[in-house]
Amino acid sequence: MTVLVASDLDRTLIYSRAAAGVPLSELVCVEESDGVPRSFVTRPAAAGYARLVMAAAVVPVTTRSPDQFARVRLPGPAPAHAVVANGGILLVDGVPDDRWARRVRRRLAGAASLATAHAHLVSACAPSFTRSVRTVADLFTYALVHREALPSDLVPGLDSWAASRGWRVSLQGRKLYLVPQALRKSEAVAEIAARLGARTILAAGDALLDADLLVTADRAIRPAHGELHERGWTAPSVERTVASGARAGEEIVAWFARLCAAEMRAQRSL
Repeated sequence: MTVLVASDLDRTLIYSRAAAGVPLSELVCVEESDGVPRSFVTRPAAAGYARLVMAAAVVPVTTRSPDQFARVRLPGPAPAHAVVANGGILLVDGVPDDRWARRVRRRLAGAASLATAHAHLVSACAPSFTRSVRTVADLFTYALVHREALPSDLVPGLDSWAASRGWRVSLQGRKLYLVPQALRKSEAVAEIAARLGARTILAAGDALLDADLLVTADRAIRPAHGELHERGWTAPSVERTVASGARAGEEIVAWFARLCAAEMRAQRSL
């Protein structure tokens, strides 16, 4: 296929019940954990996504760990390729690609170690506003926080610490991430595009950790909510949804479908 669709998952395509902002009767569950429904899409988004995967190479791109990603069951066949751990792991038919893993390890060699970053995040996150601090796939670390209780100087302070050590900070909902600067979703997507011979990349995402993916895609879209929206982030090739919440996810799926169809028509006319 000549079109590759690369989309972030949480709060871009899929939503918790609280973040969805629409009645439960209008939602389709796409993730369960311990038998409890966790993530949803609207019914039109589910139907549109099922059609989209038949028209383009759709690549889920997420900061989730492989195990967290495995819980998600989007409509249609399972993706042949997926990017997890913020670009640190490239899955091919559900199996981590060893060649990509070796490349990632080489790129991370110049940054402060995960142990150093994790220890700093633990020391910065007081128990009064932190539920836990975790690592993902031996690649990066994040804290589950009570966002309303965060000190105003916490994120700027972490930004300053991270920038000089080859790391970066992202606050997404309840999760405060420290991620190596070399760990980028866009590079894993570019690798998949090269393997597939894709001529056009379309992308979507809502967080700072998606920004590199959005600006390197041929065209991209972000929802009218989330970290990028809160910061007023824009780029020339990046559009914004009208809706927020799960309706934004529905709008993003329709946007992908519309641009895929236009690209295929253009390719046939050549």
